[in-house]
Amino acid sequence: MLGRVRPAGAVVLIETAFAKVNLALHVRRRRGDGYHDIESLFVFVDSGDVLRAELRDDGVLALSIDGPFAAGLDDGPENLVLRAANSLKLSAWPTPALANTDGGAQFGANLYLTKNLPVASGIGGGSADAAAALRLLNRLWRCGLDDAALCAIGETLGSDIPACVISHTLRVDGRGEALAPLDLPGLAGTPILLINPGIPLGTAPVFKGWDQHDRGTLDSSSLAAIIDSGRNDLEAPARALVPEIGAVLDTLDAQPGVLLCRMSGSGATCFALFRSGADTDAAHQAIRRAYPDWWAMRGTLR
Repeated sequence: MLGRVRPAGAVVLIETAFAKVNLALHVRRRRGDGYHDIESLFVFVDSGDVLRAELRDDGVLALSIDGPFAAGLDDGPENLVLRAANSLKLSAWPTPALANTDGGAQFGANLYLTKNLPVASGIGGGSADAAAALRLLNRLWRCGLDDAALCAIGETLGSDIPACVISHTLRVDGRGEALAPLDLPGLAGTPILLINPGIPLGTAPVFKGWDQHDRGTLDSSSLAAIIDSGRNDLEAPARALVPEIGAVLDTLDAQPGVLLCRMSGSGATCFALFRSGADTDAAHQAIRRAYPDWWAMRGTLR
């Protein structure tokens, strides 16, 4: 970890890396470039990891990680937060905001990531953290870039990062690069409960296990359509690798007030949408009592 230099009167800003949830994920085909064409509805929870940035005037970017899921995470240059920070710095330089008045060193930042979300869990993870870094440093350094410019930077780092930059409900197509904002009545503010059995699950082996059977297009015209005809085509291969996903889904589905219960992304995190906050709280308490080793987070959709 690099040493810290705190400029006099340093500015500190905070950004949330919002957890990403796939309300549905239809895998249509494997492409010749090794990626898969997908159709998905991305929503974002009002909670997640937390990133703080402290301005420094020597051009150095440094990262510290704490929180319940910090163990084992690398705070070196290959971390997506630092990669995003460096990419933004290269894209925005030179601007007057990024140089001292005497033409000296570029601004840098001390970055502090509190890792609240489990790693390799199908809810954004590193992509959400990288997106938060782009939004945060864009403000801290006064780069003045709009979302489209930040998304273009993010796309060079990972397929989900542009969506996480926006962090509002999106229809996602292609390999994840085609984003269309959606405003589905009744979705924003819906209570949600996320549960993970505590087992990391990599994306690549789950996609490798997909049976390559196209089960049809995603109807994202309404929340009712998502509930009635949506699905997650990666659930079966994920359950084959982590059978505990089945227990999580069964437990969530048995709770009173559930509107929709499904796995997110490539797993192993599962979620349930609820009719009310009271139902969500009751389910959260009941599951924590019954399965204290499972990770759980409640929130509402943005």
